[in-house]
Amino acid sequence: MTGYLADIATLARKDLRLELRARDTLPAMLLFVLSTFVVFHFALPQGSGETAAQGLLWVALVFTALLGLTRSWAPEREGGVFDGLVLAPCDRSAIWLGKAAAVLVFLVAIEVVALPAFALFFEPLDGAAVAGVALANLGICAVGTLLAAMAAASRTRELILPLLFLPLAIPLVVGGVGSAISPEPGRYLLFLALYDAVFAIICWASFEYVVTE
Repeated sequence: MTGYLADIATLARKDLRLELRARDTLPAMLLFVLSTFVVFHFALPQGSGETAAQGLLWVALVFTALLGLTRSWAPEREGGVFDGLVLAPCDRSAIWLGKAAAVLVFLVAIEVVALPAFALFFEPLDGAAVAGVALANLGICAVGTLLAAMAAASRTRELILPLLFLPLAIPLVVGGVGSAISPEPGRYLLFLALYDAVFAIICWASFEYVVTE
């Protein structure tokens, strides 16, 4: 177990170091989400309501995450080392966990800036809404990392990944919006936690077969 966790940490640290050197994913994600908030701040009529604001937040977060996921396997693909990574002497599920952990760090780093910006442009988020974002992040990273690995080998990956990812992200959007606007947010938070658990197990178990094919 110690070696397994060490492999995960090593793989995640590799992605974080590459991003710190290249700086080609985080700036793009941050610019996209902030630009979305600015555009809709001026485009939406005043007093559009809490539901519209929350819908905008989740549109911005999901598509920002999709932008990061599209780039998540780029170093391995562009460097021609994807096969070497799969053949590395470690459990293949550790590759998925390490990559998902790195994507989660990217997403949280963006949200540290994006959520205060959303509060500034639209309305503050309460504790339940922030908890919904946190739980949705886990689902986005778990499912998105697996689908990004599936799409990485395709020449039309920029098209395939959204087609695969966006339908599976709909429950996360429903849970996130519900946790923010519902008088009983606990039900939606429980739904998000269940989604995370189920899909994390599915992705963990299936990643080896996905990369083998």
